[in-house]
Amino acid sequence: MTTKTWIITGVSQGFGRELALSALRSGDAVVAAVRRPESVADIASEHPDRFSAVMFDVRDTAAAPGVVEYALERFGRIDVLVNNAGRGMVGASYRKNLAEVCVWADLARSADFADAAGPVRPF
Repeated sequence: MTTKTWIITGVSQGFGRELALSALRSGDAVVAAVRRPESVADIASEHPDRFSAVMFDVRDTAAAPGVVEYALERFGRIDVLVNNAGRGMVGASYRKNLAEVCVWADLARSADFADAAGPVRPF
């Protein structure tokens, strides 16, 4: 069985966390790109050889190549990239204050992690 290496954003909770756990159960390696690495300390302690957390905020697109380099140094390859980080906004945007809308818009603008990460060298 060939294992894969995943980079997944938004692993702290919800879908991203479940996806990371599923990949680990399948024997794959996961780099969790999260704002708070301590939020995934339990996963790191259970899977120290195949799981690693790196501090990353998807709004900081300039830091994306560093996440890619970290994954390559740690596991030697990247097979799957899942940009799962997100933030919900319930209700009509015109009823929100400007600060709430700007936070959501900043996150939406940074959603193309793959472009921000740049090309990954072939293996």
